[in-house]
Amino acid sequence: MFESFYDFAHTPFSRDIPTDQLYMSPALEDILGRLQYAAQRQWFVVVTGDCGTGKTTVIRRYADALDPAKFRLLYLSDSKLTPRHFYKGMLEQLGCEAKFYRGDAKRQLHREIELMRGVHHLSPVVVVDEAHLLDREMLEEVRFLLNFRMDAQSPMALVLVGQSELWEKLSLQAYTAIRQRIDVQCKLPHYDRAQIGAYMQQHLAYAGVQHEVFTEKAMDEIYRFSGGAPRLVNKLSTHCLLYGAQNRQRIVDDHVVRRVIEGEMS
Repeated sequence: MFESFYDFAHTPFSRDIPTDQLYMSPALEDILGRLQYAAQRQWFVVVTGDCGTGKTTVIRRYADALDPAKFRLLYLSDSKLTPRHFYKGMLEQLGCEAKFYRGDAKRQLHREIELMRGVHHLSPVVVVDEAHLLDREMLEEVRFLLNFRMDAQSPMALVLVGQSELWEKLSLQAYTAIRQRIDVQCKLPHYDRAQIGAYMQQHLAYAGVQHEVFTEKAMDEIYRFSGGAPRLVNKLSTHCLLYGAQNRQRIVDDHVVRRVIEGEMS
């Protein structure tokens, strides 16, 4: 609807923007670099961040940055993930039917990984999303999974991605053994005002904008409302564009943003 009114070639602030068009702050670039190095070294990484700070963006960018001739990405996202479903999910992505018992499935996965390495010369990279929802049994299984060849070699790069409470959970004494195995810990920050401006301009540039759409004061209001969380920036900006198109306002100013916040976002 608003795309034609503002002469957009693409829809800004949407979730399906190509990864090479996404805004990457210096902090996200740093995290991406660490993740790429971790893939090479087959390390265990934990990535945390508050809700809406761009964890999915990092995963998407990471997946596209991995060289498919060197790495095989396996992705799991299940709030009720159990060890059995963990092995089943990974083996299915490798084109295998998992053994029923956990121990058999675990040995089967190790064999498939050795074949992947030895025959196809690919290193597995496993990303577990929504990891803050994993229970103790699953987190303990992570520790056992990383034991390979008497602890001399990691079988895979493993990336746990979750909200900030994941790290709070891992900081408990009960998880000391798991925490000590973590090679890299990354935390996604909230954007500052300058980064929010750059973020919005990047999305508008992707949309093909040739003129001003949001005023600086409008961006100030969007920053204050969002607290620097990209997801809220996307939501509020989209609502503002809808309001602007419906009311024939080519420029979204701070008055429009405040009206939208009061009328639609409260």
